[in-house]
Amino acid sequence: MTSPELAFRSSTEEACHWLAQQTGASWSLAQLIENGLIPYVWLDYDADMPALFGEANGGYPAPIFFEGDTQRLAAGSADVLITITKDADKIVTQLPPPGIRRALHELRFLKKDIERLAGKLKREAEPVKVQPEVAKESQQGIGKEQVLAAFGSLVKLNLEKELAGGVGIFGDDGARVKGSARKAKNKALWNPITLALGLNDVYRVPMPYLKKAFNAHDFLHEWRDEWRKSLDLLGE
Repeated sequence: MTSPELAFRSSTEEACHWLAQQTGASWSLAQLIENGLIPYVWLDYDADMPALFGEANGGYPAPIFFEGDTQRLAAGSADVLITITKDADKIVTQLPPPGIRRALHELRFLKKDIERLAGKLKREAEPVKVQPEVAKESQQGIGKEQVLAAFGSLVKLNLEKELAGGVGIFGDDGARVKGSARKAKNKALWNPITLALGLNDVYRVPMPYLKKAFNAHDFLHEWRDEWRKSLDLLGE
């Protein structure tokens, strides 16, 4: 979003006027701060505080971000009081009491921050697009390739071979969905929760590794609630 009339460092009035044009609503200093904009004031070099300026011997724009300072502005203070800021090298610095005072008209807001806020508000105002639900092939289990992707690196055995063999926890009496391999082995499905618990119990795969697997793979997303319930029942 570009706007020729918005200055690189805009005054409070300029920022409020520009945002009002973009949003169709009135703006105030309090609203700018409540929406996360950081005000700045220009500090001319002060020989009494050389560490604050470093090599910026001409001065620099100091940000006002400390909650106490910004709350005071948002509450309608008659001037600006800065007690904590960043020095010219962007290091957070607590100023000697009572801090630095400036007039309200000296406040400035960065153009990029104002434009970013306008873009954010515009996106939030857009109607939520309802995505059509995509039919899932199966919610009974996951296929061989997904099993290998999620758990293959966690066991010291040929997991692909074990899945094909369908013995023990890998078969119909274990984690394999009953009847899913009847027509073709490549159609077989496994319940990932039953399989994970079996890998922990029979093959001593550490539970933290299994928890990480459920968080790392999108295709296990729909199983996460049931997985957490199973962990709760086990005291994990």
